[in-house]
Amino acid sequence: MATIIREELLKEFGFWSTVLVVKILMMAVLTARQRFAKKVFANPEDRMDKSSKITTEDPDVERVRRAHQNDLENILPWFVMTLIWLTTGPSKFLAVTLIRTFTFSRIIHTIAYAIFAVQPYRAIAFFVGYGITIYEAISTLIYYSA
Repeated sequence: MATIIREELLKEFGFWSTVLVVKILMMAVLTARQRFAKKVFANPEDRMDKSSKITTEDPDVERVRRAHQNDLENILPWFVMTLIWLTTGPSKFLAVTLIRTFTFSRIIHTIAYAIFAVQPYRAIAFFVGYGITIYEAISTLIYYSA
């Protein structure tokens, strides 16, 4: 039973996880940028001047905010699941492929959701990342149930 994560896989996970953390942090900046550009804010104290509006229903701001929320709902579970899955001793090729593919799928998802608003690319990117997390979960359950 493998319980220690190989250093080469931990480095791969560490690098690409950090890319995803930076991506999540940039989504907050993108949301703020959209709010300032549209002069719409969620809280009265955030207003810059009297011409700005207080609303949580601006479609452009909400699109970016939902993309950010989608990242939190999908990337955070992937962090935990992948770290546990790596303790099962997957091959280097498989681990590197899944980690990188997940990362790129989330980047593509954000571009397709928050910037260009295009389907089916957003759905494909979502399901690629989601499928990877599900695969890792099932693989880990099977490994640790034996």
